[in-house]
Amino acid sequence: METIVKIHIEKLPEGVYLATSDDLQGLVAQGRTISETLEIARDVAKKLLEASQENGQKESNLQEAFDYPLVVGV
Repeated sequence: METIVKIHIEKLPEGVYLATSDDLQGLVAQGRTISETLEIARDVAKKLLEASQENGQKESNLQEAFDYPLVVGV
């Protein structure tokens, strides 16, 4: 089963990227690149969702559709 979790990524002054989510409480991931940060965030989200399923909880903020900004260099 696939679930969509909206995340927010920002570049910190230290030069690393931080990902958090209002959709999934507890999701915090940090990486040296955006790609690495997304990979870590995906792993953290999966573990959080698996843990909530084991406890019989359901994340109600998760959505079936979302907007995603696509950055294109010209």
